[in-house]
Order: sequence, then structure tokens, then C-alpha cells
Amino acid sequence: MTDPFKRIAIITGATSGIGEATARAFLEDGFGIIGNGRNKSRLKELEKEFGKAFRGVAGDAGDEAVIDSLFDAAEQHFGRPADTVIVNAGRGLGGTVTTVDMEQFRDVLNINVTGTLYLLKKAAQHLVALQDGSYPDTPADIVILGSTVGRHVSPFSTAYGATKFAVHGMAEGLRREIGPKGVRVTLVEPGIVISKFQESAGYTDDLVKNFHMKFGPLIYGYDVADAIHYVVSRPPHVHIGDFVIRATRQDYP
Repeated sequence: MTDPFKRIAIITGATSGIGEATARAFLEDGFGIIGNGRNKSRLKELEKEFGKAFRGVAGDAGDEAVIDSLFDAAEQHFGRPADTVIVNAGRGLGGTVTTVDMEQFRDVLNINVTGTLYLLKKAAQHLVALQDGSYPDTPADIVILGSTVGRHVSPFSTAYGATKFAVHGMAEGLRREIGPKGVRVTLVEPGIVISKFQESAGYTDDLVKNFHMKFGPLIYGYDVADAIHYVVSRPPHVHIGDFVIRATRQDYP
């Protein structure tokens, strides 16, 4: 029986925003998707919409047991391992060094940094093994969602930006470690993206309005998803290491 799926991708944070848009872009290109998110009902809706091409795994992307289950789900549902991992789950947090809510920061640190590190570790182990003897005939990708505030310090989200600086360091270190083994590691750094991110980060309405006035038209999840799809669709020997995507008028950060 011919395998109906072009590639198998794990996507965290797949129930909204960039994650959901990426899942849709991949599904249109014939991928099978293991989608992770906290919203169980939304995952069920996506399973109903896409049928066998989409399998939801509910849970916190900062939980090691949940991360482990994503790779098992790919094998069980699609009968073959994932060759693409999109490290997208995370949350924002407004606040400077002097104003940040420390309790919320601990939660952000767990999902944005600790959870990301564990997912990268598991993905690297799986994909390096997958590419042993297969590269350069087949591609294998880890795409990590960073942020422009992970390269330019932002006065309105310093604490969040610090977690993205950490993620950027992980991405470059992992690229140097497993790139020579045939696994591409790409850091995608969006600027301001219109999504539920601003609400969950606690940004004020006035701040968001200011974004629109200064930088609009702003970009959306599907714009970033298009960039991610472009990255993973290159020939196996071609690697795009860093992809910064902003609204045209966004000069900073």
C-alpha cells in the first residue's frame, strides 16, 4: 500500500495562531500532522476537519511526558516516524525587568525555555537516527519559533525577550551539533504577528493599537506559516538557518 503522506510533522501550539496556520499549510502539501495543544476541544475539531491526516495530542508542551508522547503518536498513527518538528508552543509576557510578574515569568520560562530544550533534545535524537544512512536522499527539519525580541531588546517585553534570547542560543548550538549529521535546524524570528499572543501576554489595547499605527499593516500567522513551509520544502542539501519575517513598516524590534 502506498504511503499517502509526503512527510510527517509534529507541531506544538497547533490549535491557534502560527501553529494552526502551519498545520494547514503542511496539510495542503500532503503532510501528516501530529498537533499538540492545551485546547482539547479545538484539537478534536481539527481531527474532524482533516480526518486521518491530523492527530491531536492534548497537553502542556512544557511537560516531558507530553513531549515524549508526540513521537510515539507519529509512529502509532502514521506507521512511521516524524521527520519534521515545529517547536512553536510558547507564551508571551509583557513587563520589564522591574515590572515583570515573577509567578507568570516562571510559567513562561518553563514552556518557552525548559520545554523547548527538552523537545529539541528528543527531536534531535529521533531525527539524527532517522537520517543515519538516509541523508542526502531525505530531508529532516527542526524549525524553532524565536522572535525579533530575541535579537533586539524590547522595552515592553524584556522578560519574554530574555526567554527568546535563550531559545536563539539553543537553535544555533543545535544547528552546529546535528547539521553535520543531516538534520536542518532553522530559527524563524517573527516580528509582531496579529494573533491571540498579545492577549495572553497581557498587552494593553493601547499598546496593540500603537503597533497598528506605527507598523501596520501587520503580519498574520499564515504569513509566518508560509515562511516555515518554504524552509522545510528546500532540497535536503539546502539549509536556511535564520529567517526573520516582519511587517514591512516594522523598523524595530
